[in-house]
Amino acid sequence: MLKGLKWKLIIYAAIVLFAILMVLPTVTSRLPSWYSKVIPTEKIHLGLDLQGGMHIVLEVEAEKAIESYVERIKNNIKDDLRDRNIPTGKVEREKRDQIVIEFSGEKEKVEKLLSERYSIMQELSSSEIGGGIWRIALVLDSRQAEQVKKNALDQALETIRNRIDQFGVSEPEITVQGTEQILIQLPGIKDPERAKSLIGRTALLEFKLVDEEGDIETALKGIVPEGDIILYQRVVDPKTGGVKKTPYLLKEKTLMTGEVLKDARVALDSQFHEPYIALEFDDIGAKLFEQITGTNVKKRLAIILDDNVYSAPVIQERIAGGRAQITGRFTTDEANELAIILRAGALPAPVKIVEERTVGPSLGQDSIRQGIISILISAVLIVLFLIFYYRGTGVIGDIALILNVILVFGVLSLLRATLTLPGIAGLVLSVGMAVDANILINERIKEELRWGKTIRAAIDQGYHRAFTTIIDSNITTVIASLFLYQFGTGPVRGFAVTLFWGIVANIFTAVFITRWMFDYLTLKVKIKKLSI
Repeated sequence: MLKGLKWKLIIYAAIVLFAILMVLPTVTSRLPSWYSKVIPTEKIHLGLDLQGGMHIVLEVEAEKAIESYVERIKNNIKDDLRDRNIPTGKVEREKRDQIVIEFSGEKEKVEKLLSERYSIMQELSSSEIGGGIWRIALVLDSRQAEQVKKNALDQALETIRNRIDQFGVSEPEITVQGTEQILIQLPGIKDPERAKSLIGRTALLEFKLVDEEGDIETALKGIVPEGDIILYQRVVDPKTGGVKKTPYLLKEKTLMTGEVLKDARVALDSQFHEPYIALEFDDIGAKLFEQITGTNVKKRLAIILDDNVYSAPVIQERIAGGRAQITGRFTTDEANELAIILRAGALPAPVKIVEERTVGPSLGQDSIRQGIISILISAVLIVLFLIFYYRGTGVIGDIALILNVILVFGVLSLLRATLTLPGIAGLVLSVGMAVDANILINERIKEELRWGKTIRAAIDQGYHRAFTTIIDSNITTVIASLFLYQFGTGPVRGFAVTLFWGIVANIFTAVFITRWMFDYLTLKVKIKKLSI
């Protein structure tokens, strides 16, 4: 039995020591150089409500993703009909998910093309409108539409996460909320406006040819040539803040998009030392860019981001190697932000902010102070109560409570968890339940002593009878905390994490460590009377 006490002491001491070592980096930065090589030095991260930051709920406009998806299908259908020399009149998207095709010629040939290559578009109607011209109306399959919406939400989530990771925010919380919303929490953010700009920009990069033959003045009067669009180059004067808008008449067809982009970096112009964005394409993009520049020498190629023309240089020669650049009157911050957005990719659909809260650092510090005060007051009252009511045995319970808190913080450090204000509440609740476990054990031991049993027998029976009750009450709370973590968001999950590990630590300290202390006192010290 005494040998068993020794081994238990070694195991329990090792667990507690490891927890203390895990907590030390959070408590102090004055650690020896060898420490980080042996022990993980992750600190307990503070949540948004404790260190300040931003809370944003974004709504993904998934209907726009469907519009873009159907628009791409429309363009592909138009190209396929032209390649097959089928005379076409109108090939347009109507509403958000419908395409109308007007053509002359063999109807069976068109229907075969649509069924083979565009089966996700269902035929709404088909009729001859006169003069040998047919009209077919198509609608996107409802299951495909739902899949497009889901893909848009998932892609938006991943894109925003990539942007924020490159922005350098520690421990961001980015999760799906509902069917069309994304919850973003950015603890410790110092520049909320820049963060919002970074998160919300669509960042659709396109390359289009300038229509050199069209007349921009006529187009501005409302007579836009078929197959052309008007976009503007927006330039802000850094001195006056004035905005100059230069119109461009562009071919509507997009020759290339940012989907083939491999990298985007900020570089400095060697002559004027002004920042620009250096683009590098992947293998597919490099071949496509070489083909585009090779077939359009001496023509102007517009580089467009979110419908703003950044530049429209003349293609002097075929450009191989898969490199290009976006020039403009950038500041260094603007260039860096733009490079981050381009590297992370374009959002599949626009997003809008439906909820926004900013928590100041001072409010966060108040929350920390109040949380610590609440823990200290509750801890002191509990410690005094146990000593007053259970005397020497109460001291054993107090030691267990202290170890309980140390173990919880050790686990939070090990898991790189984020401590929030609800998390502090979960910790306080778990401490309360730890007291409950100690009271159950002590009352059972007192009851056995009143029946005249020896100290050893009273302790054995007290733990045996209390164990089932402790497990029952704690297991139900553990199950509840697991469900809270699984289905809850930010603050709720923070509460669930500390509550779960608080209960696990509670069972370990209240049942096993306190039992070892009682066994040590009765078997090693051989006390004659139990102070309880």
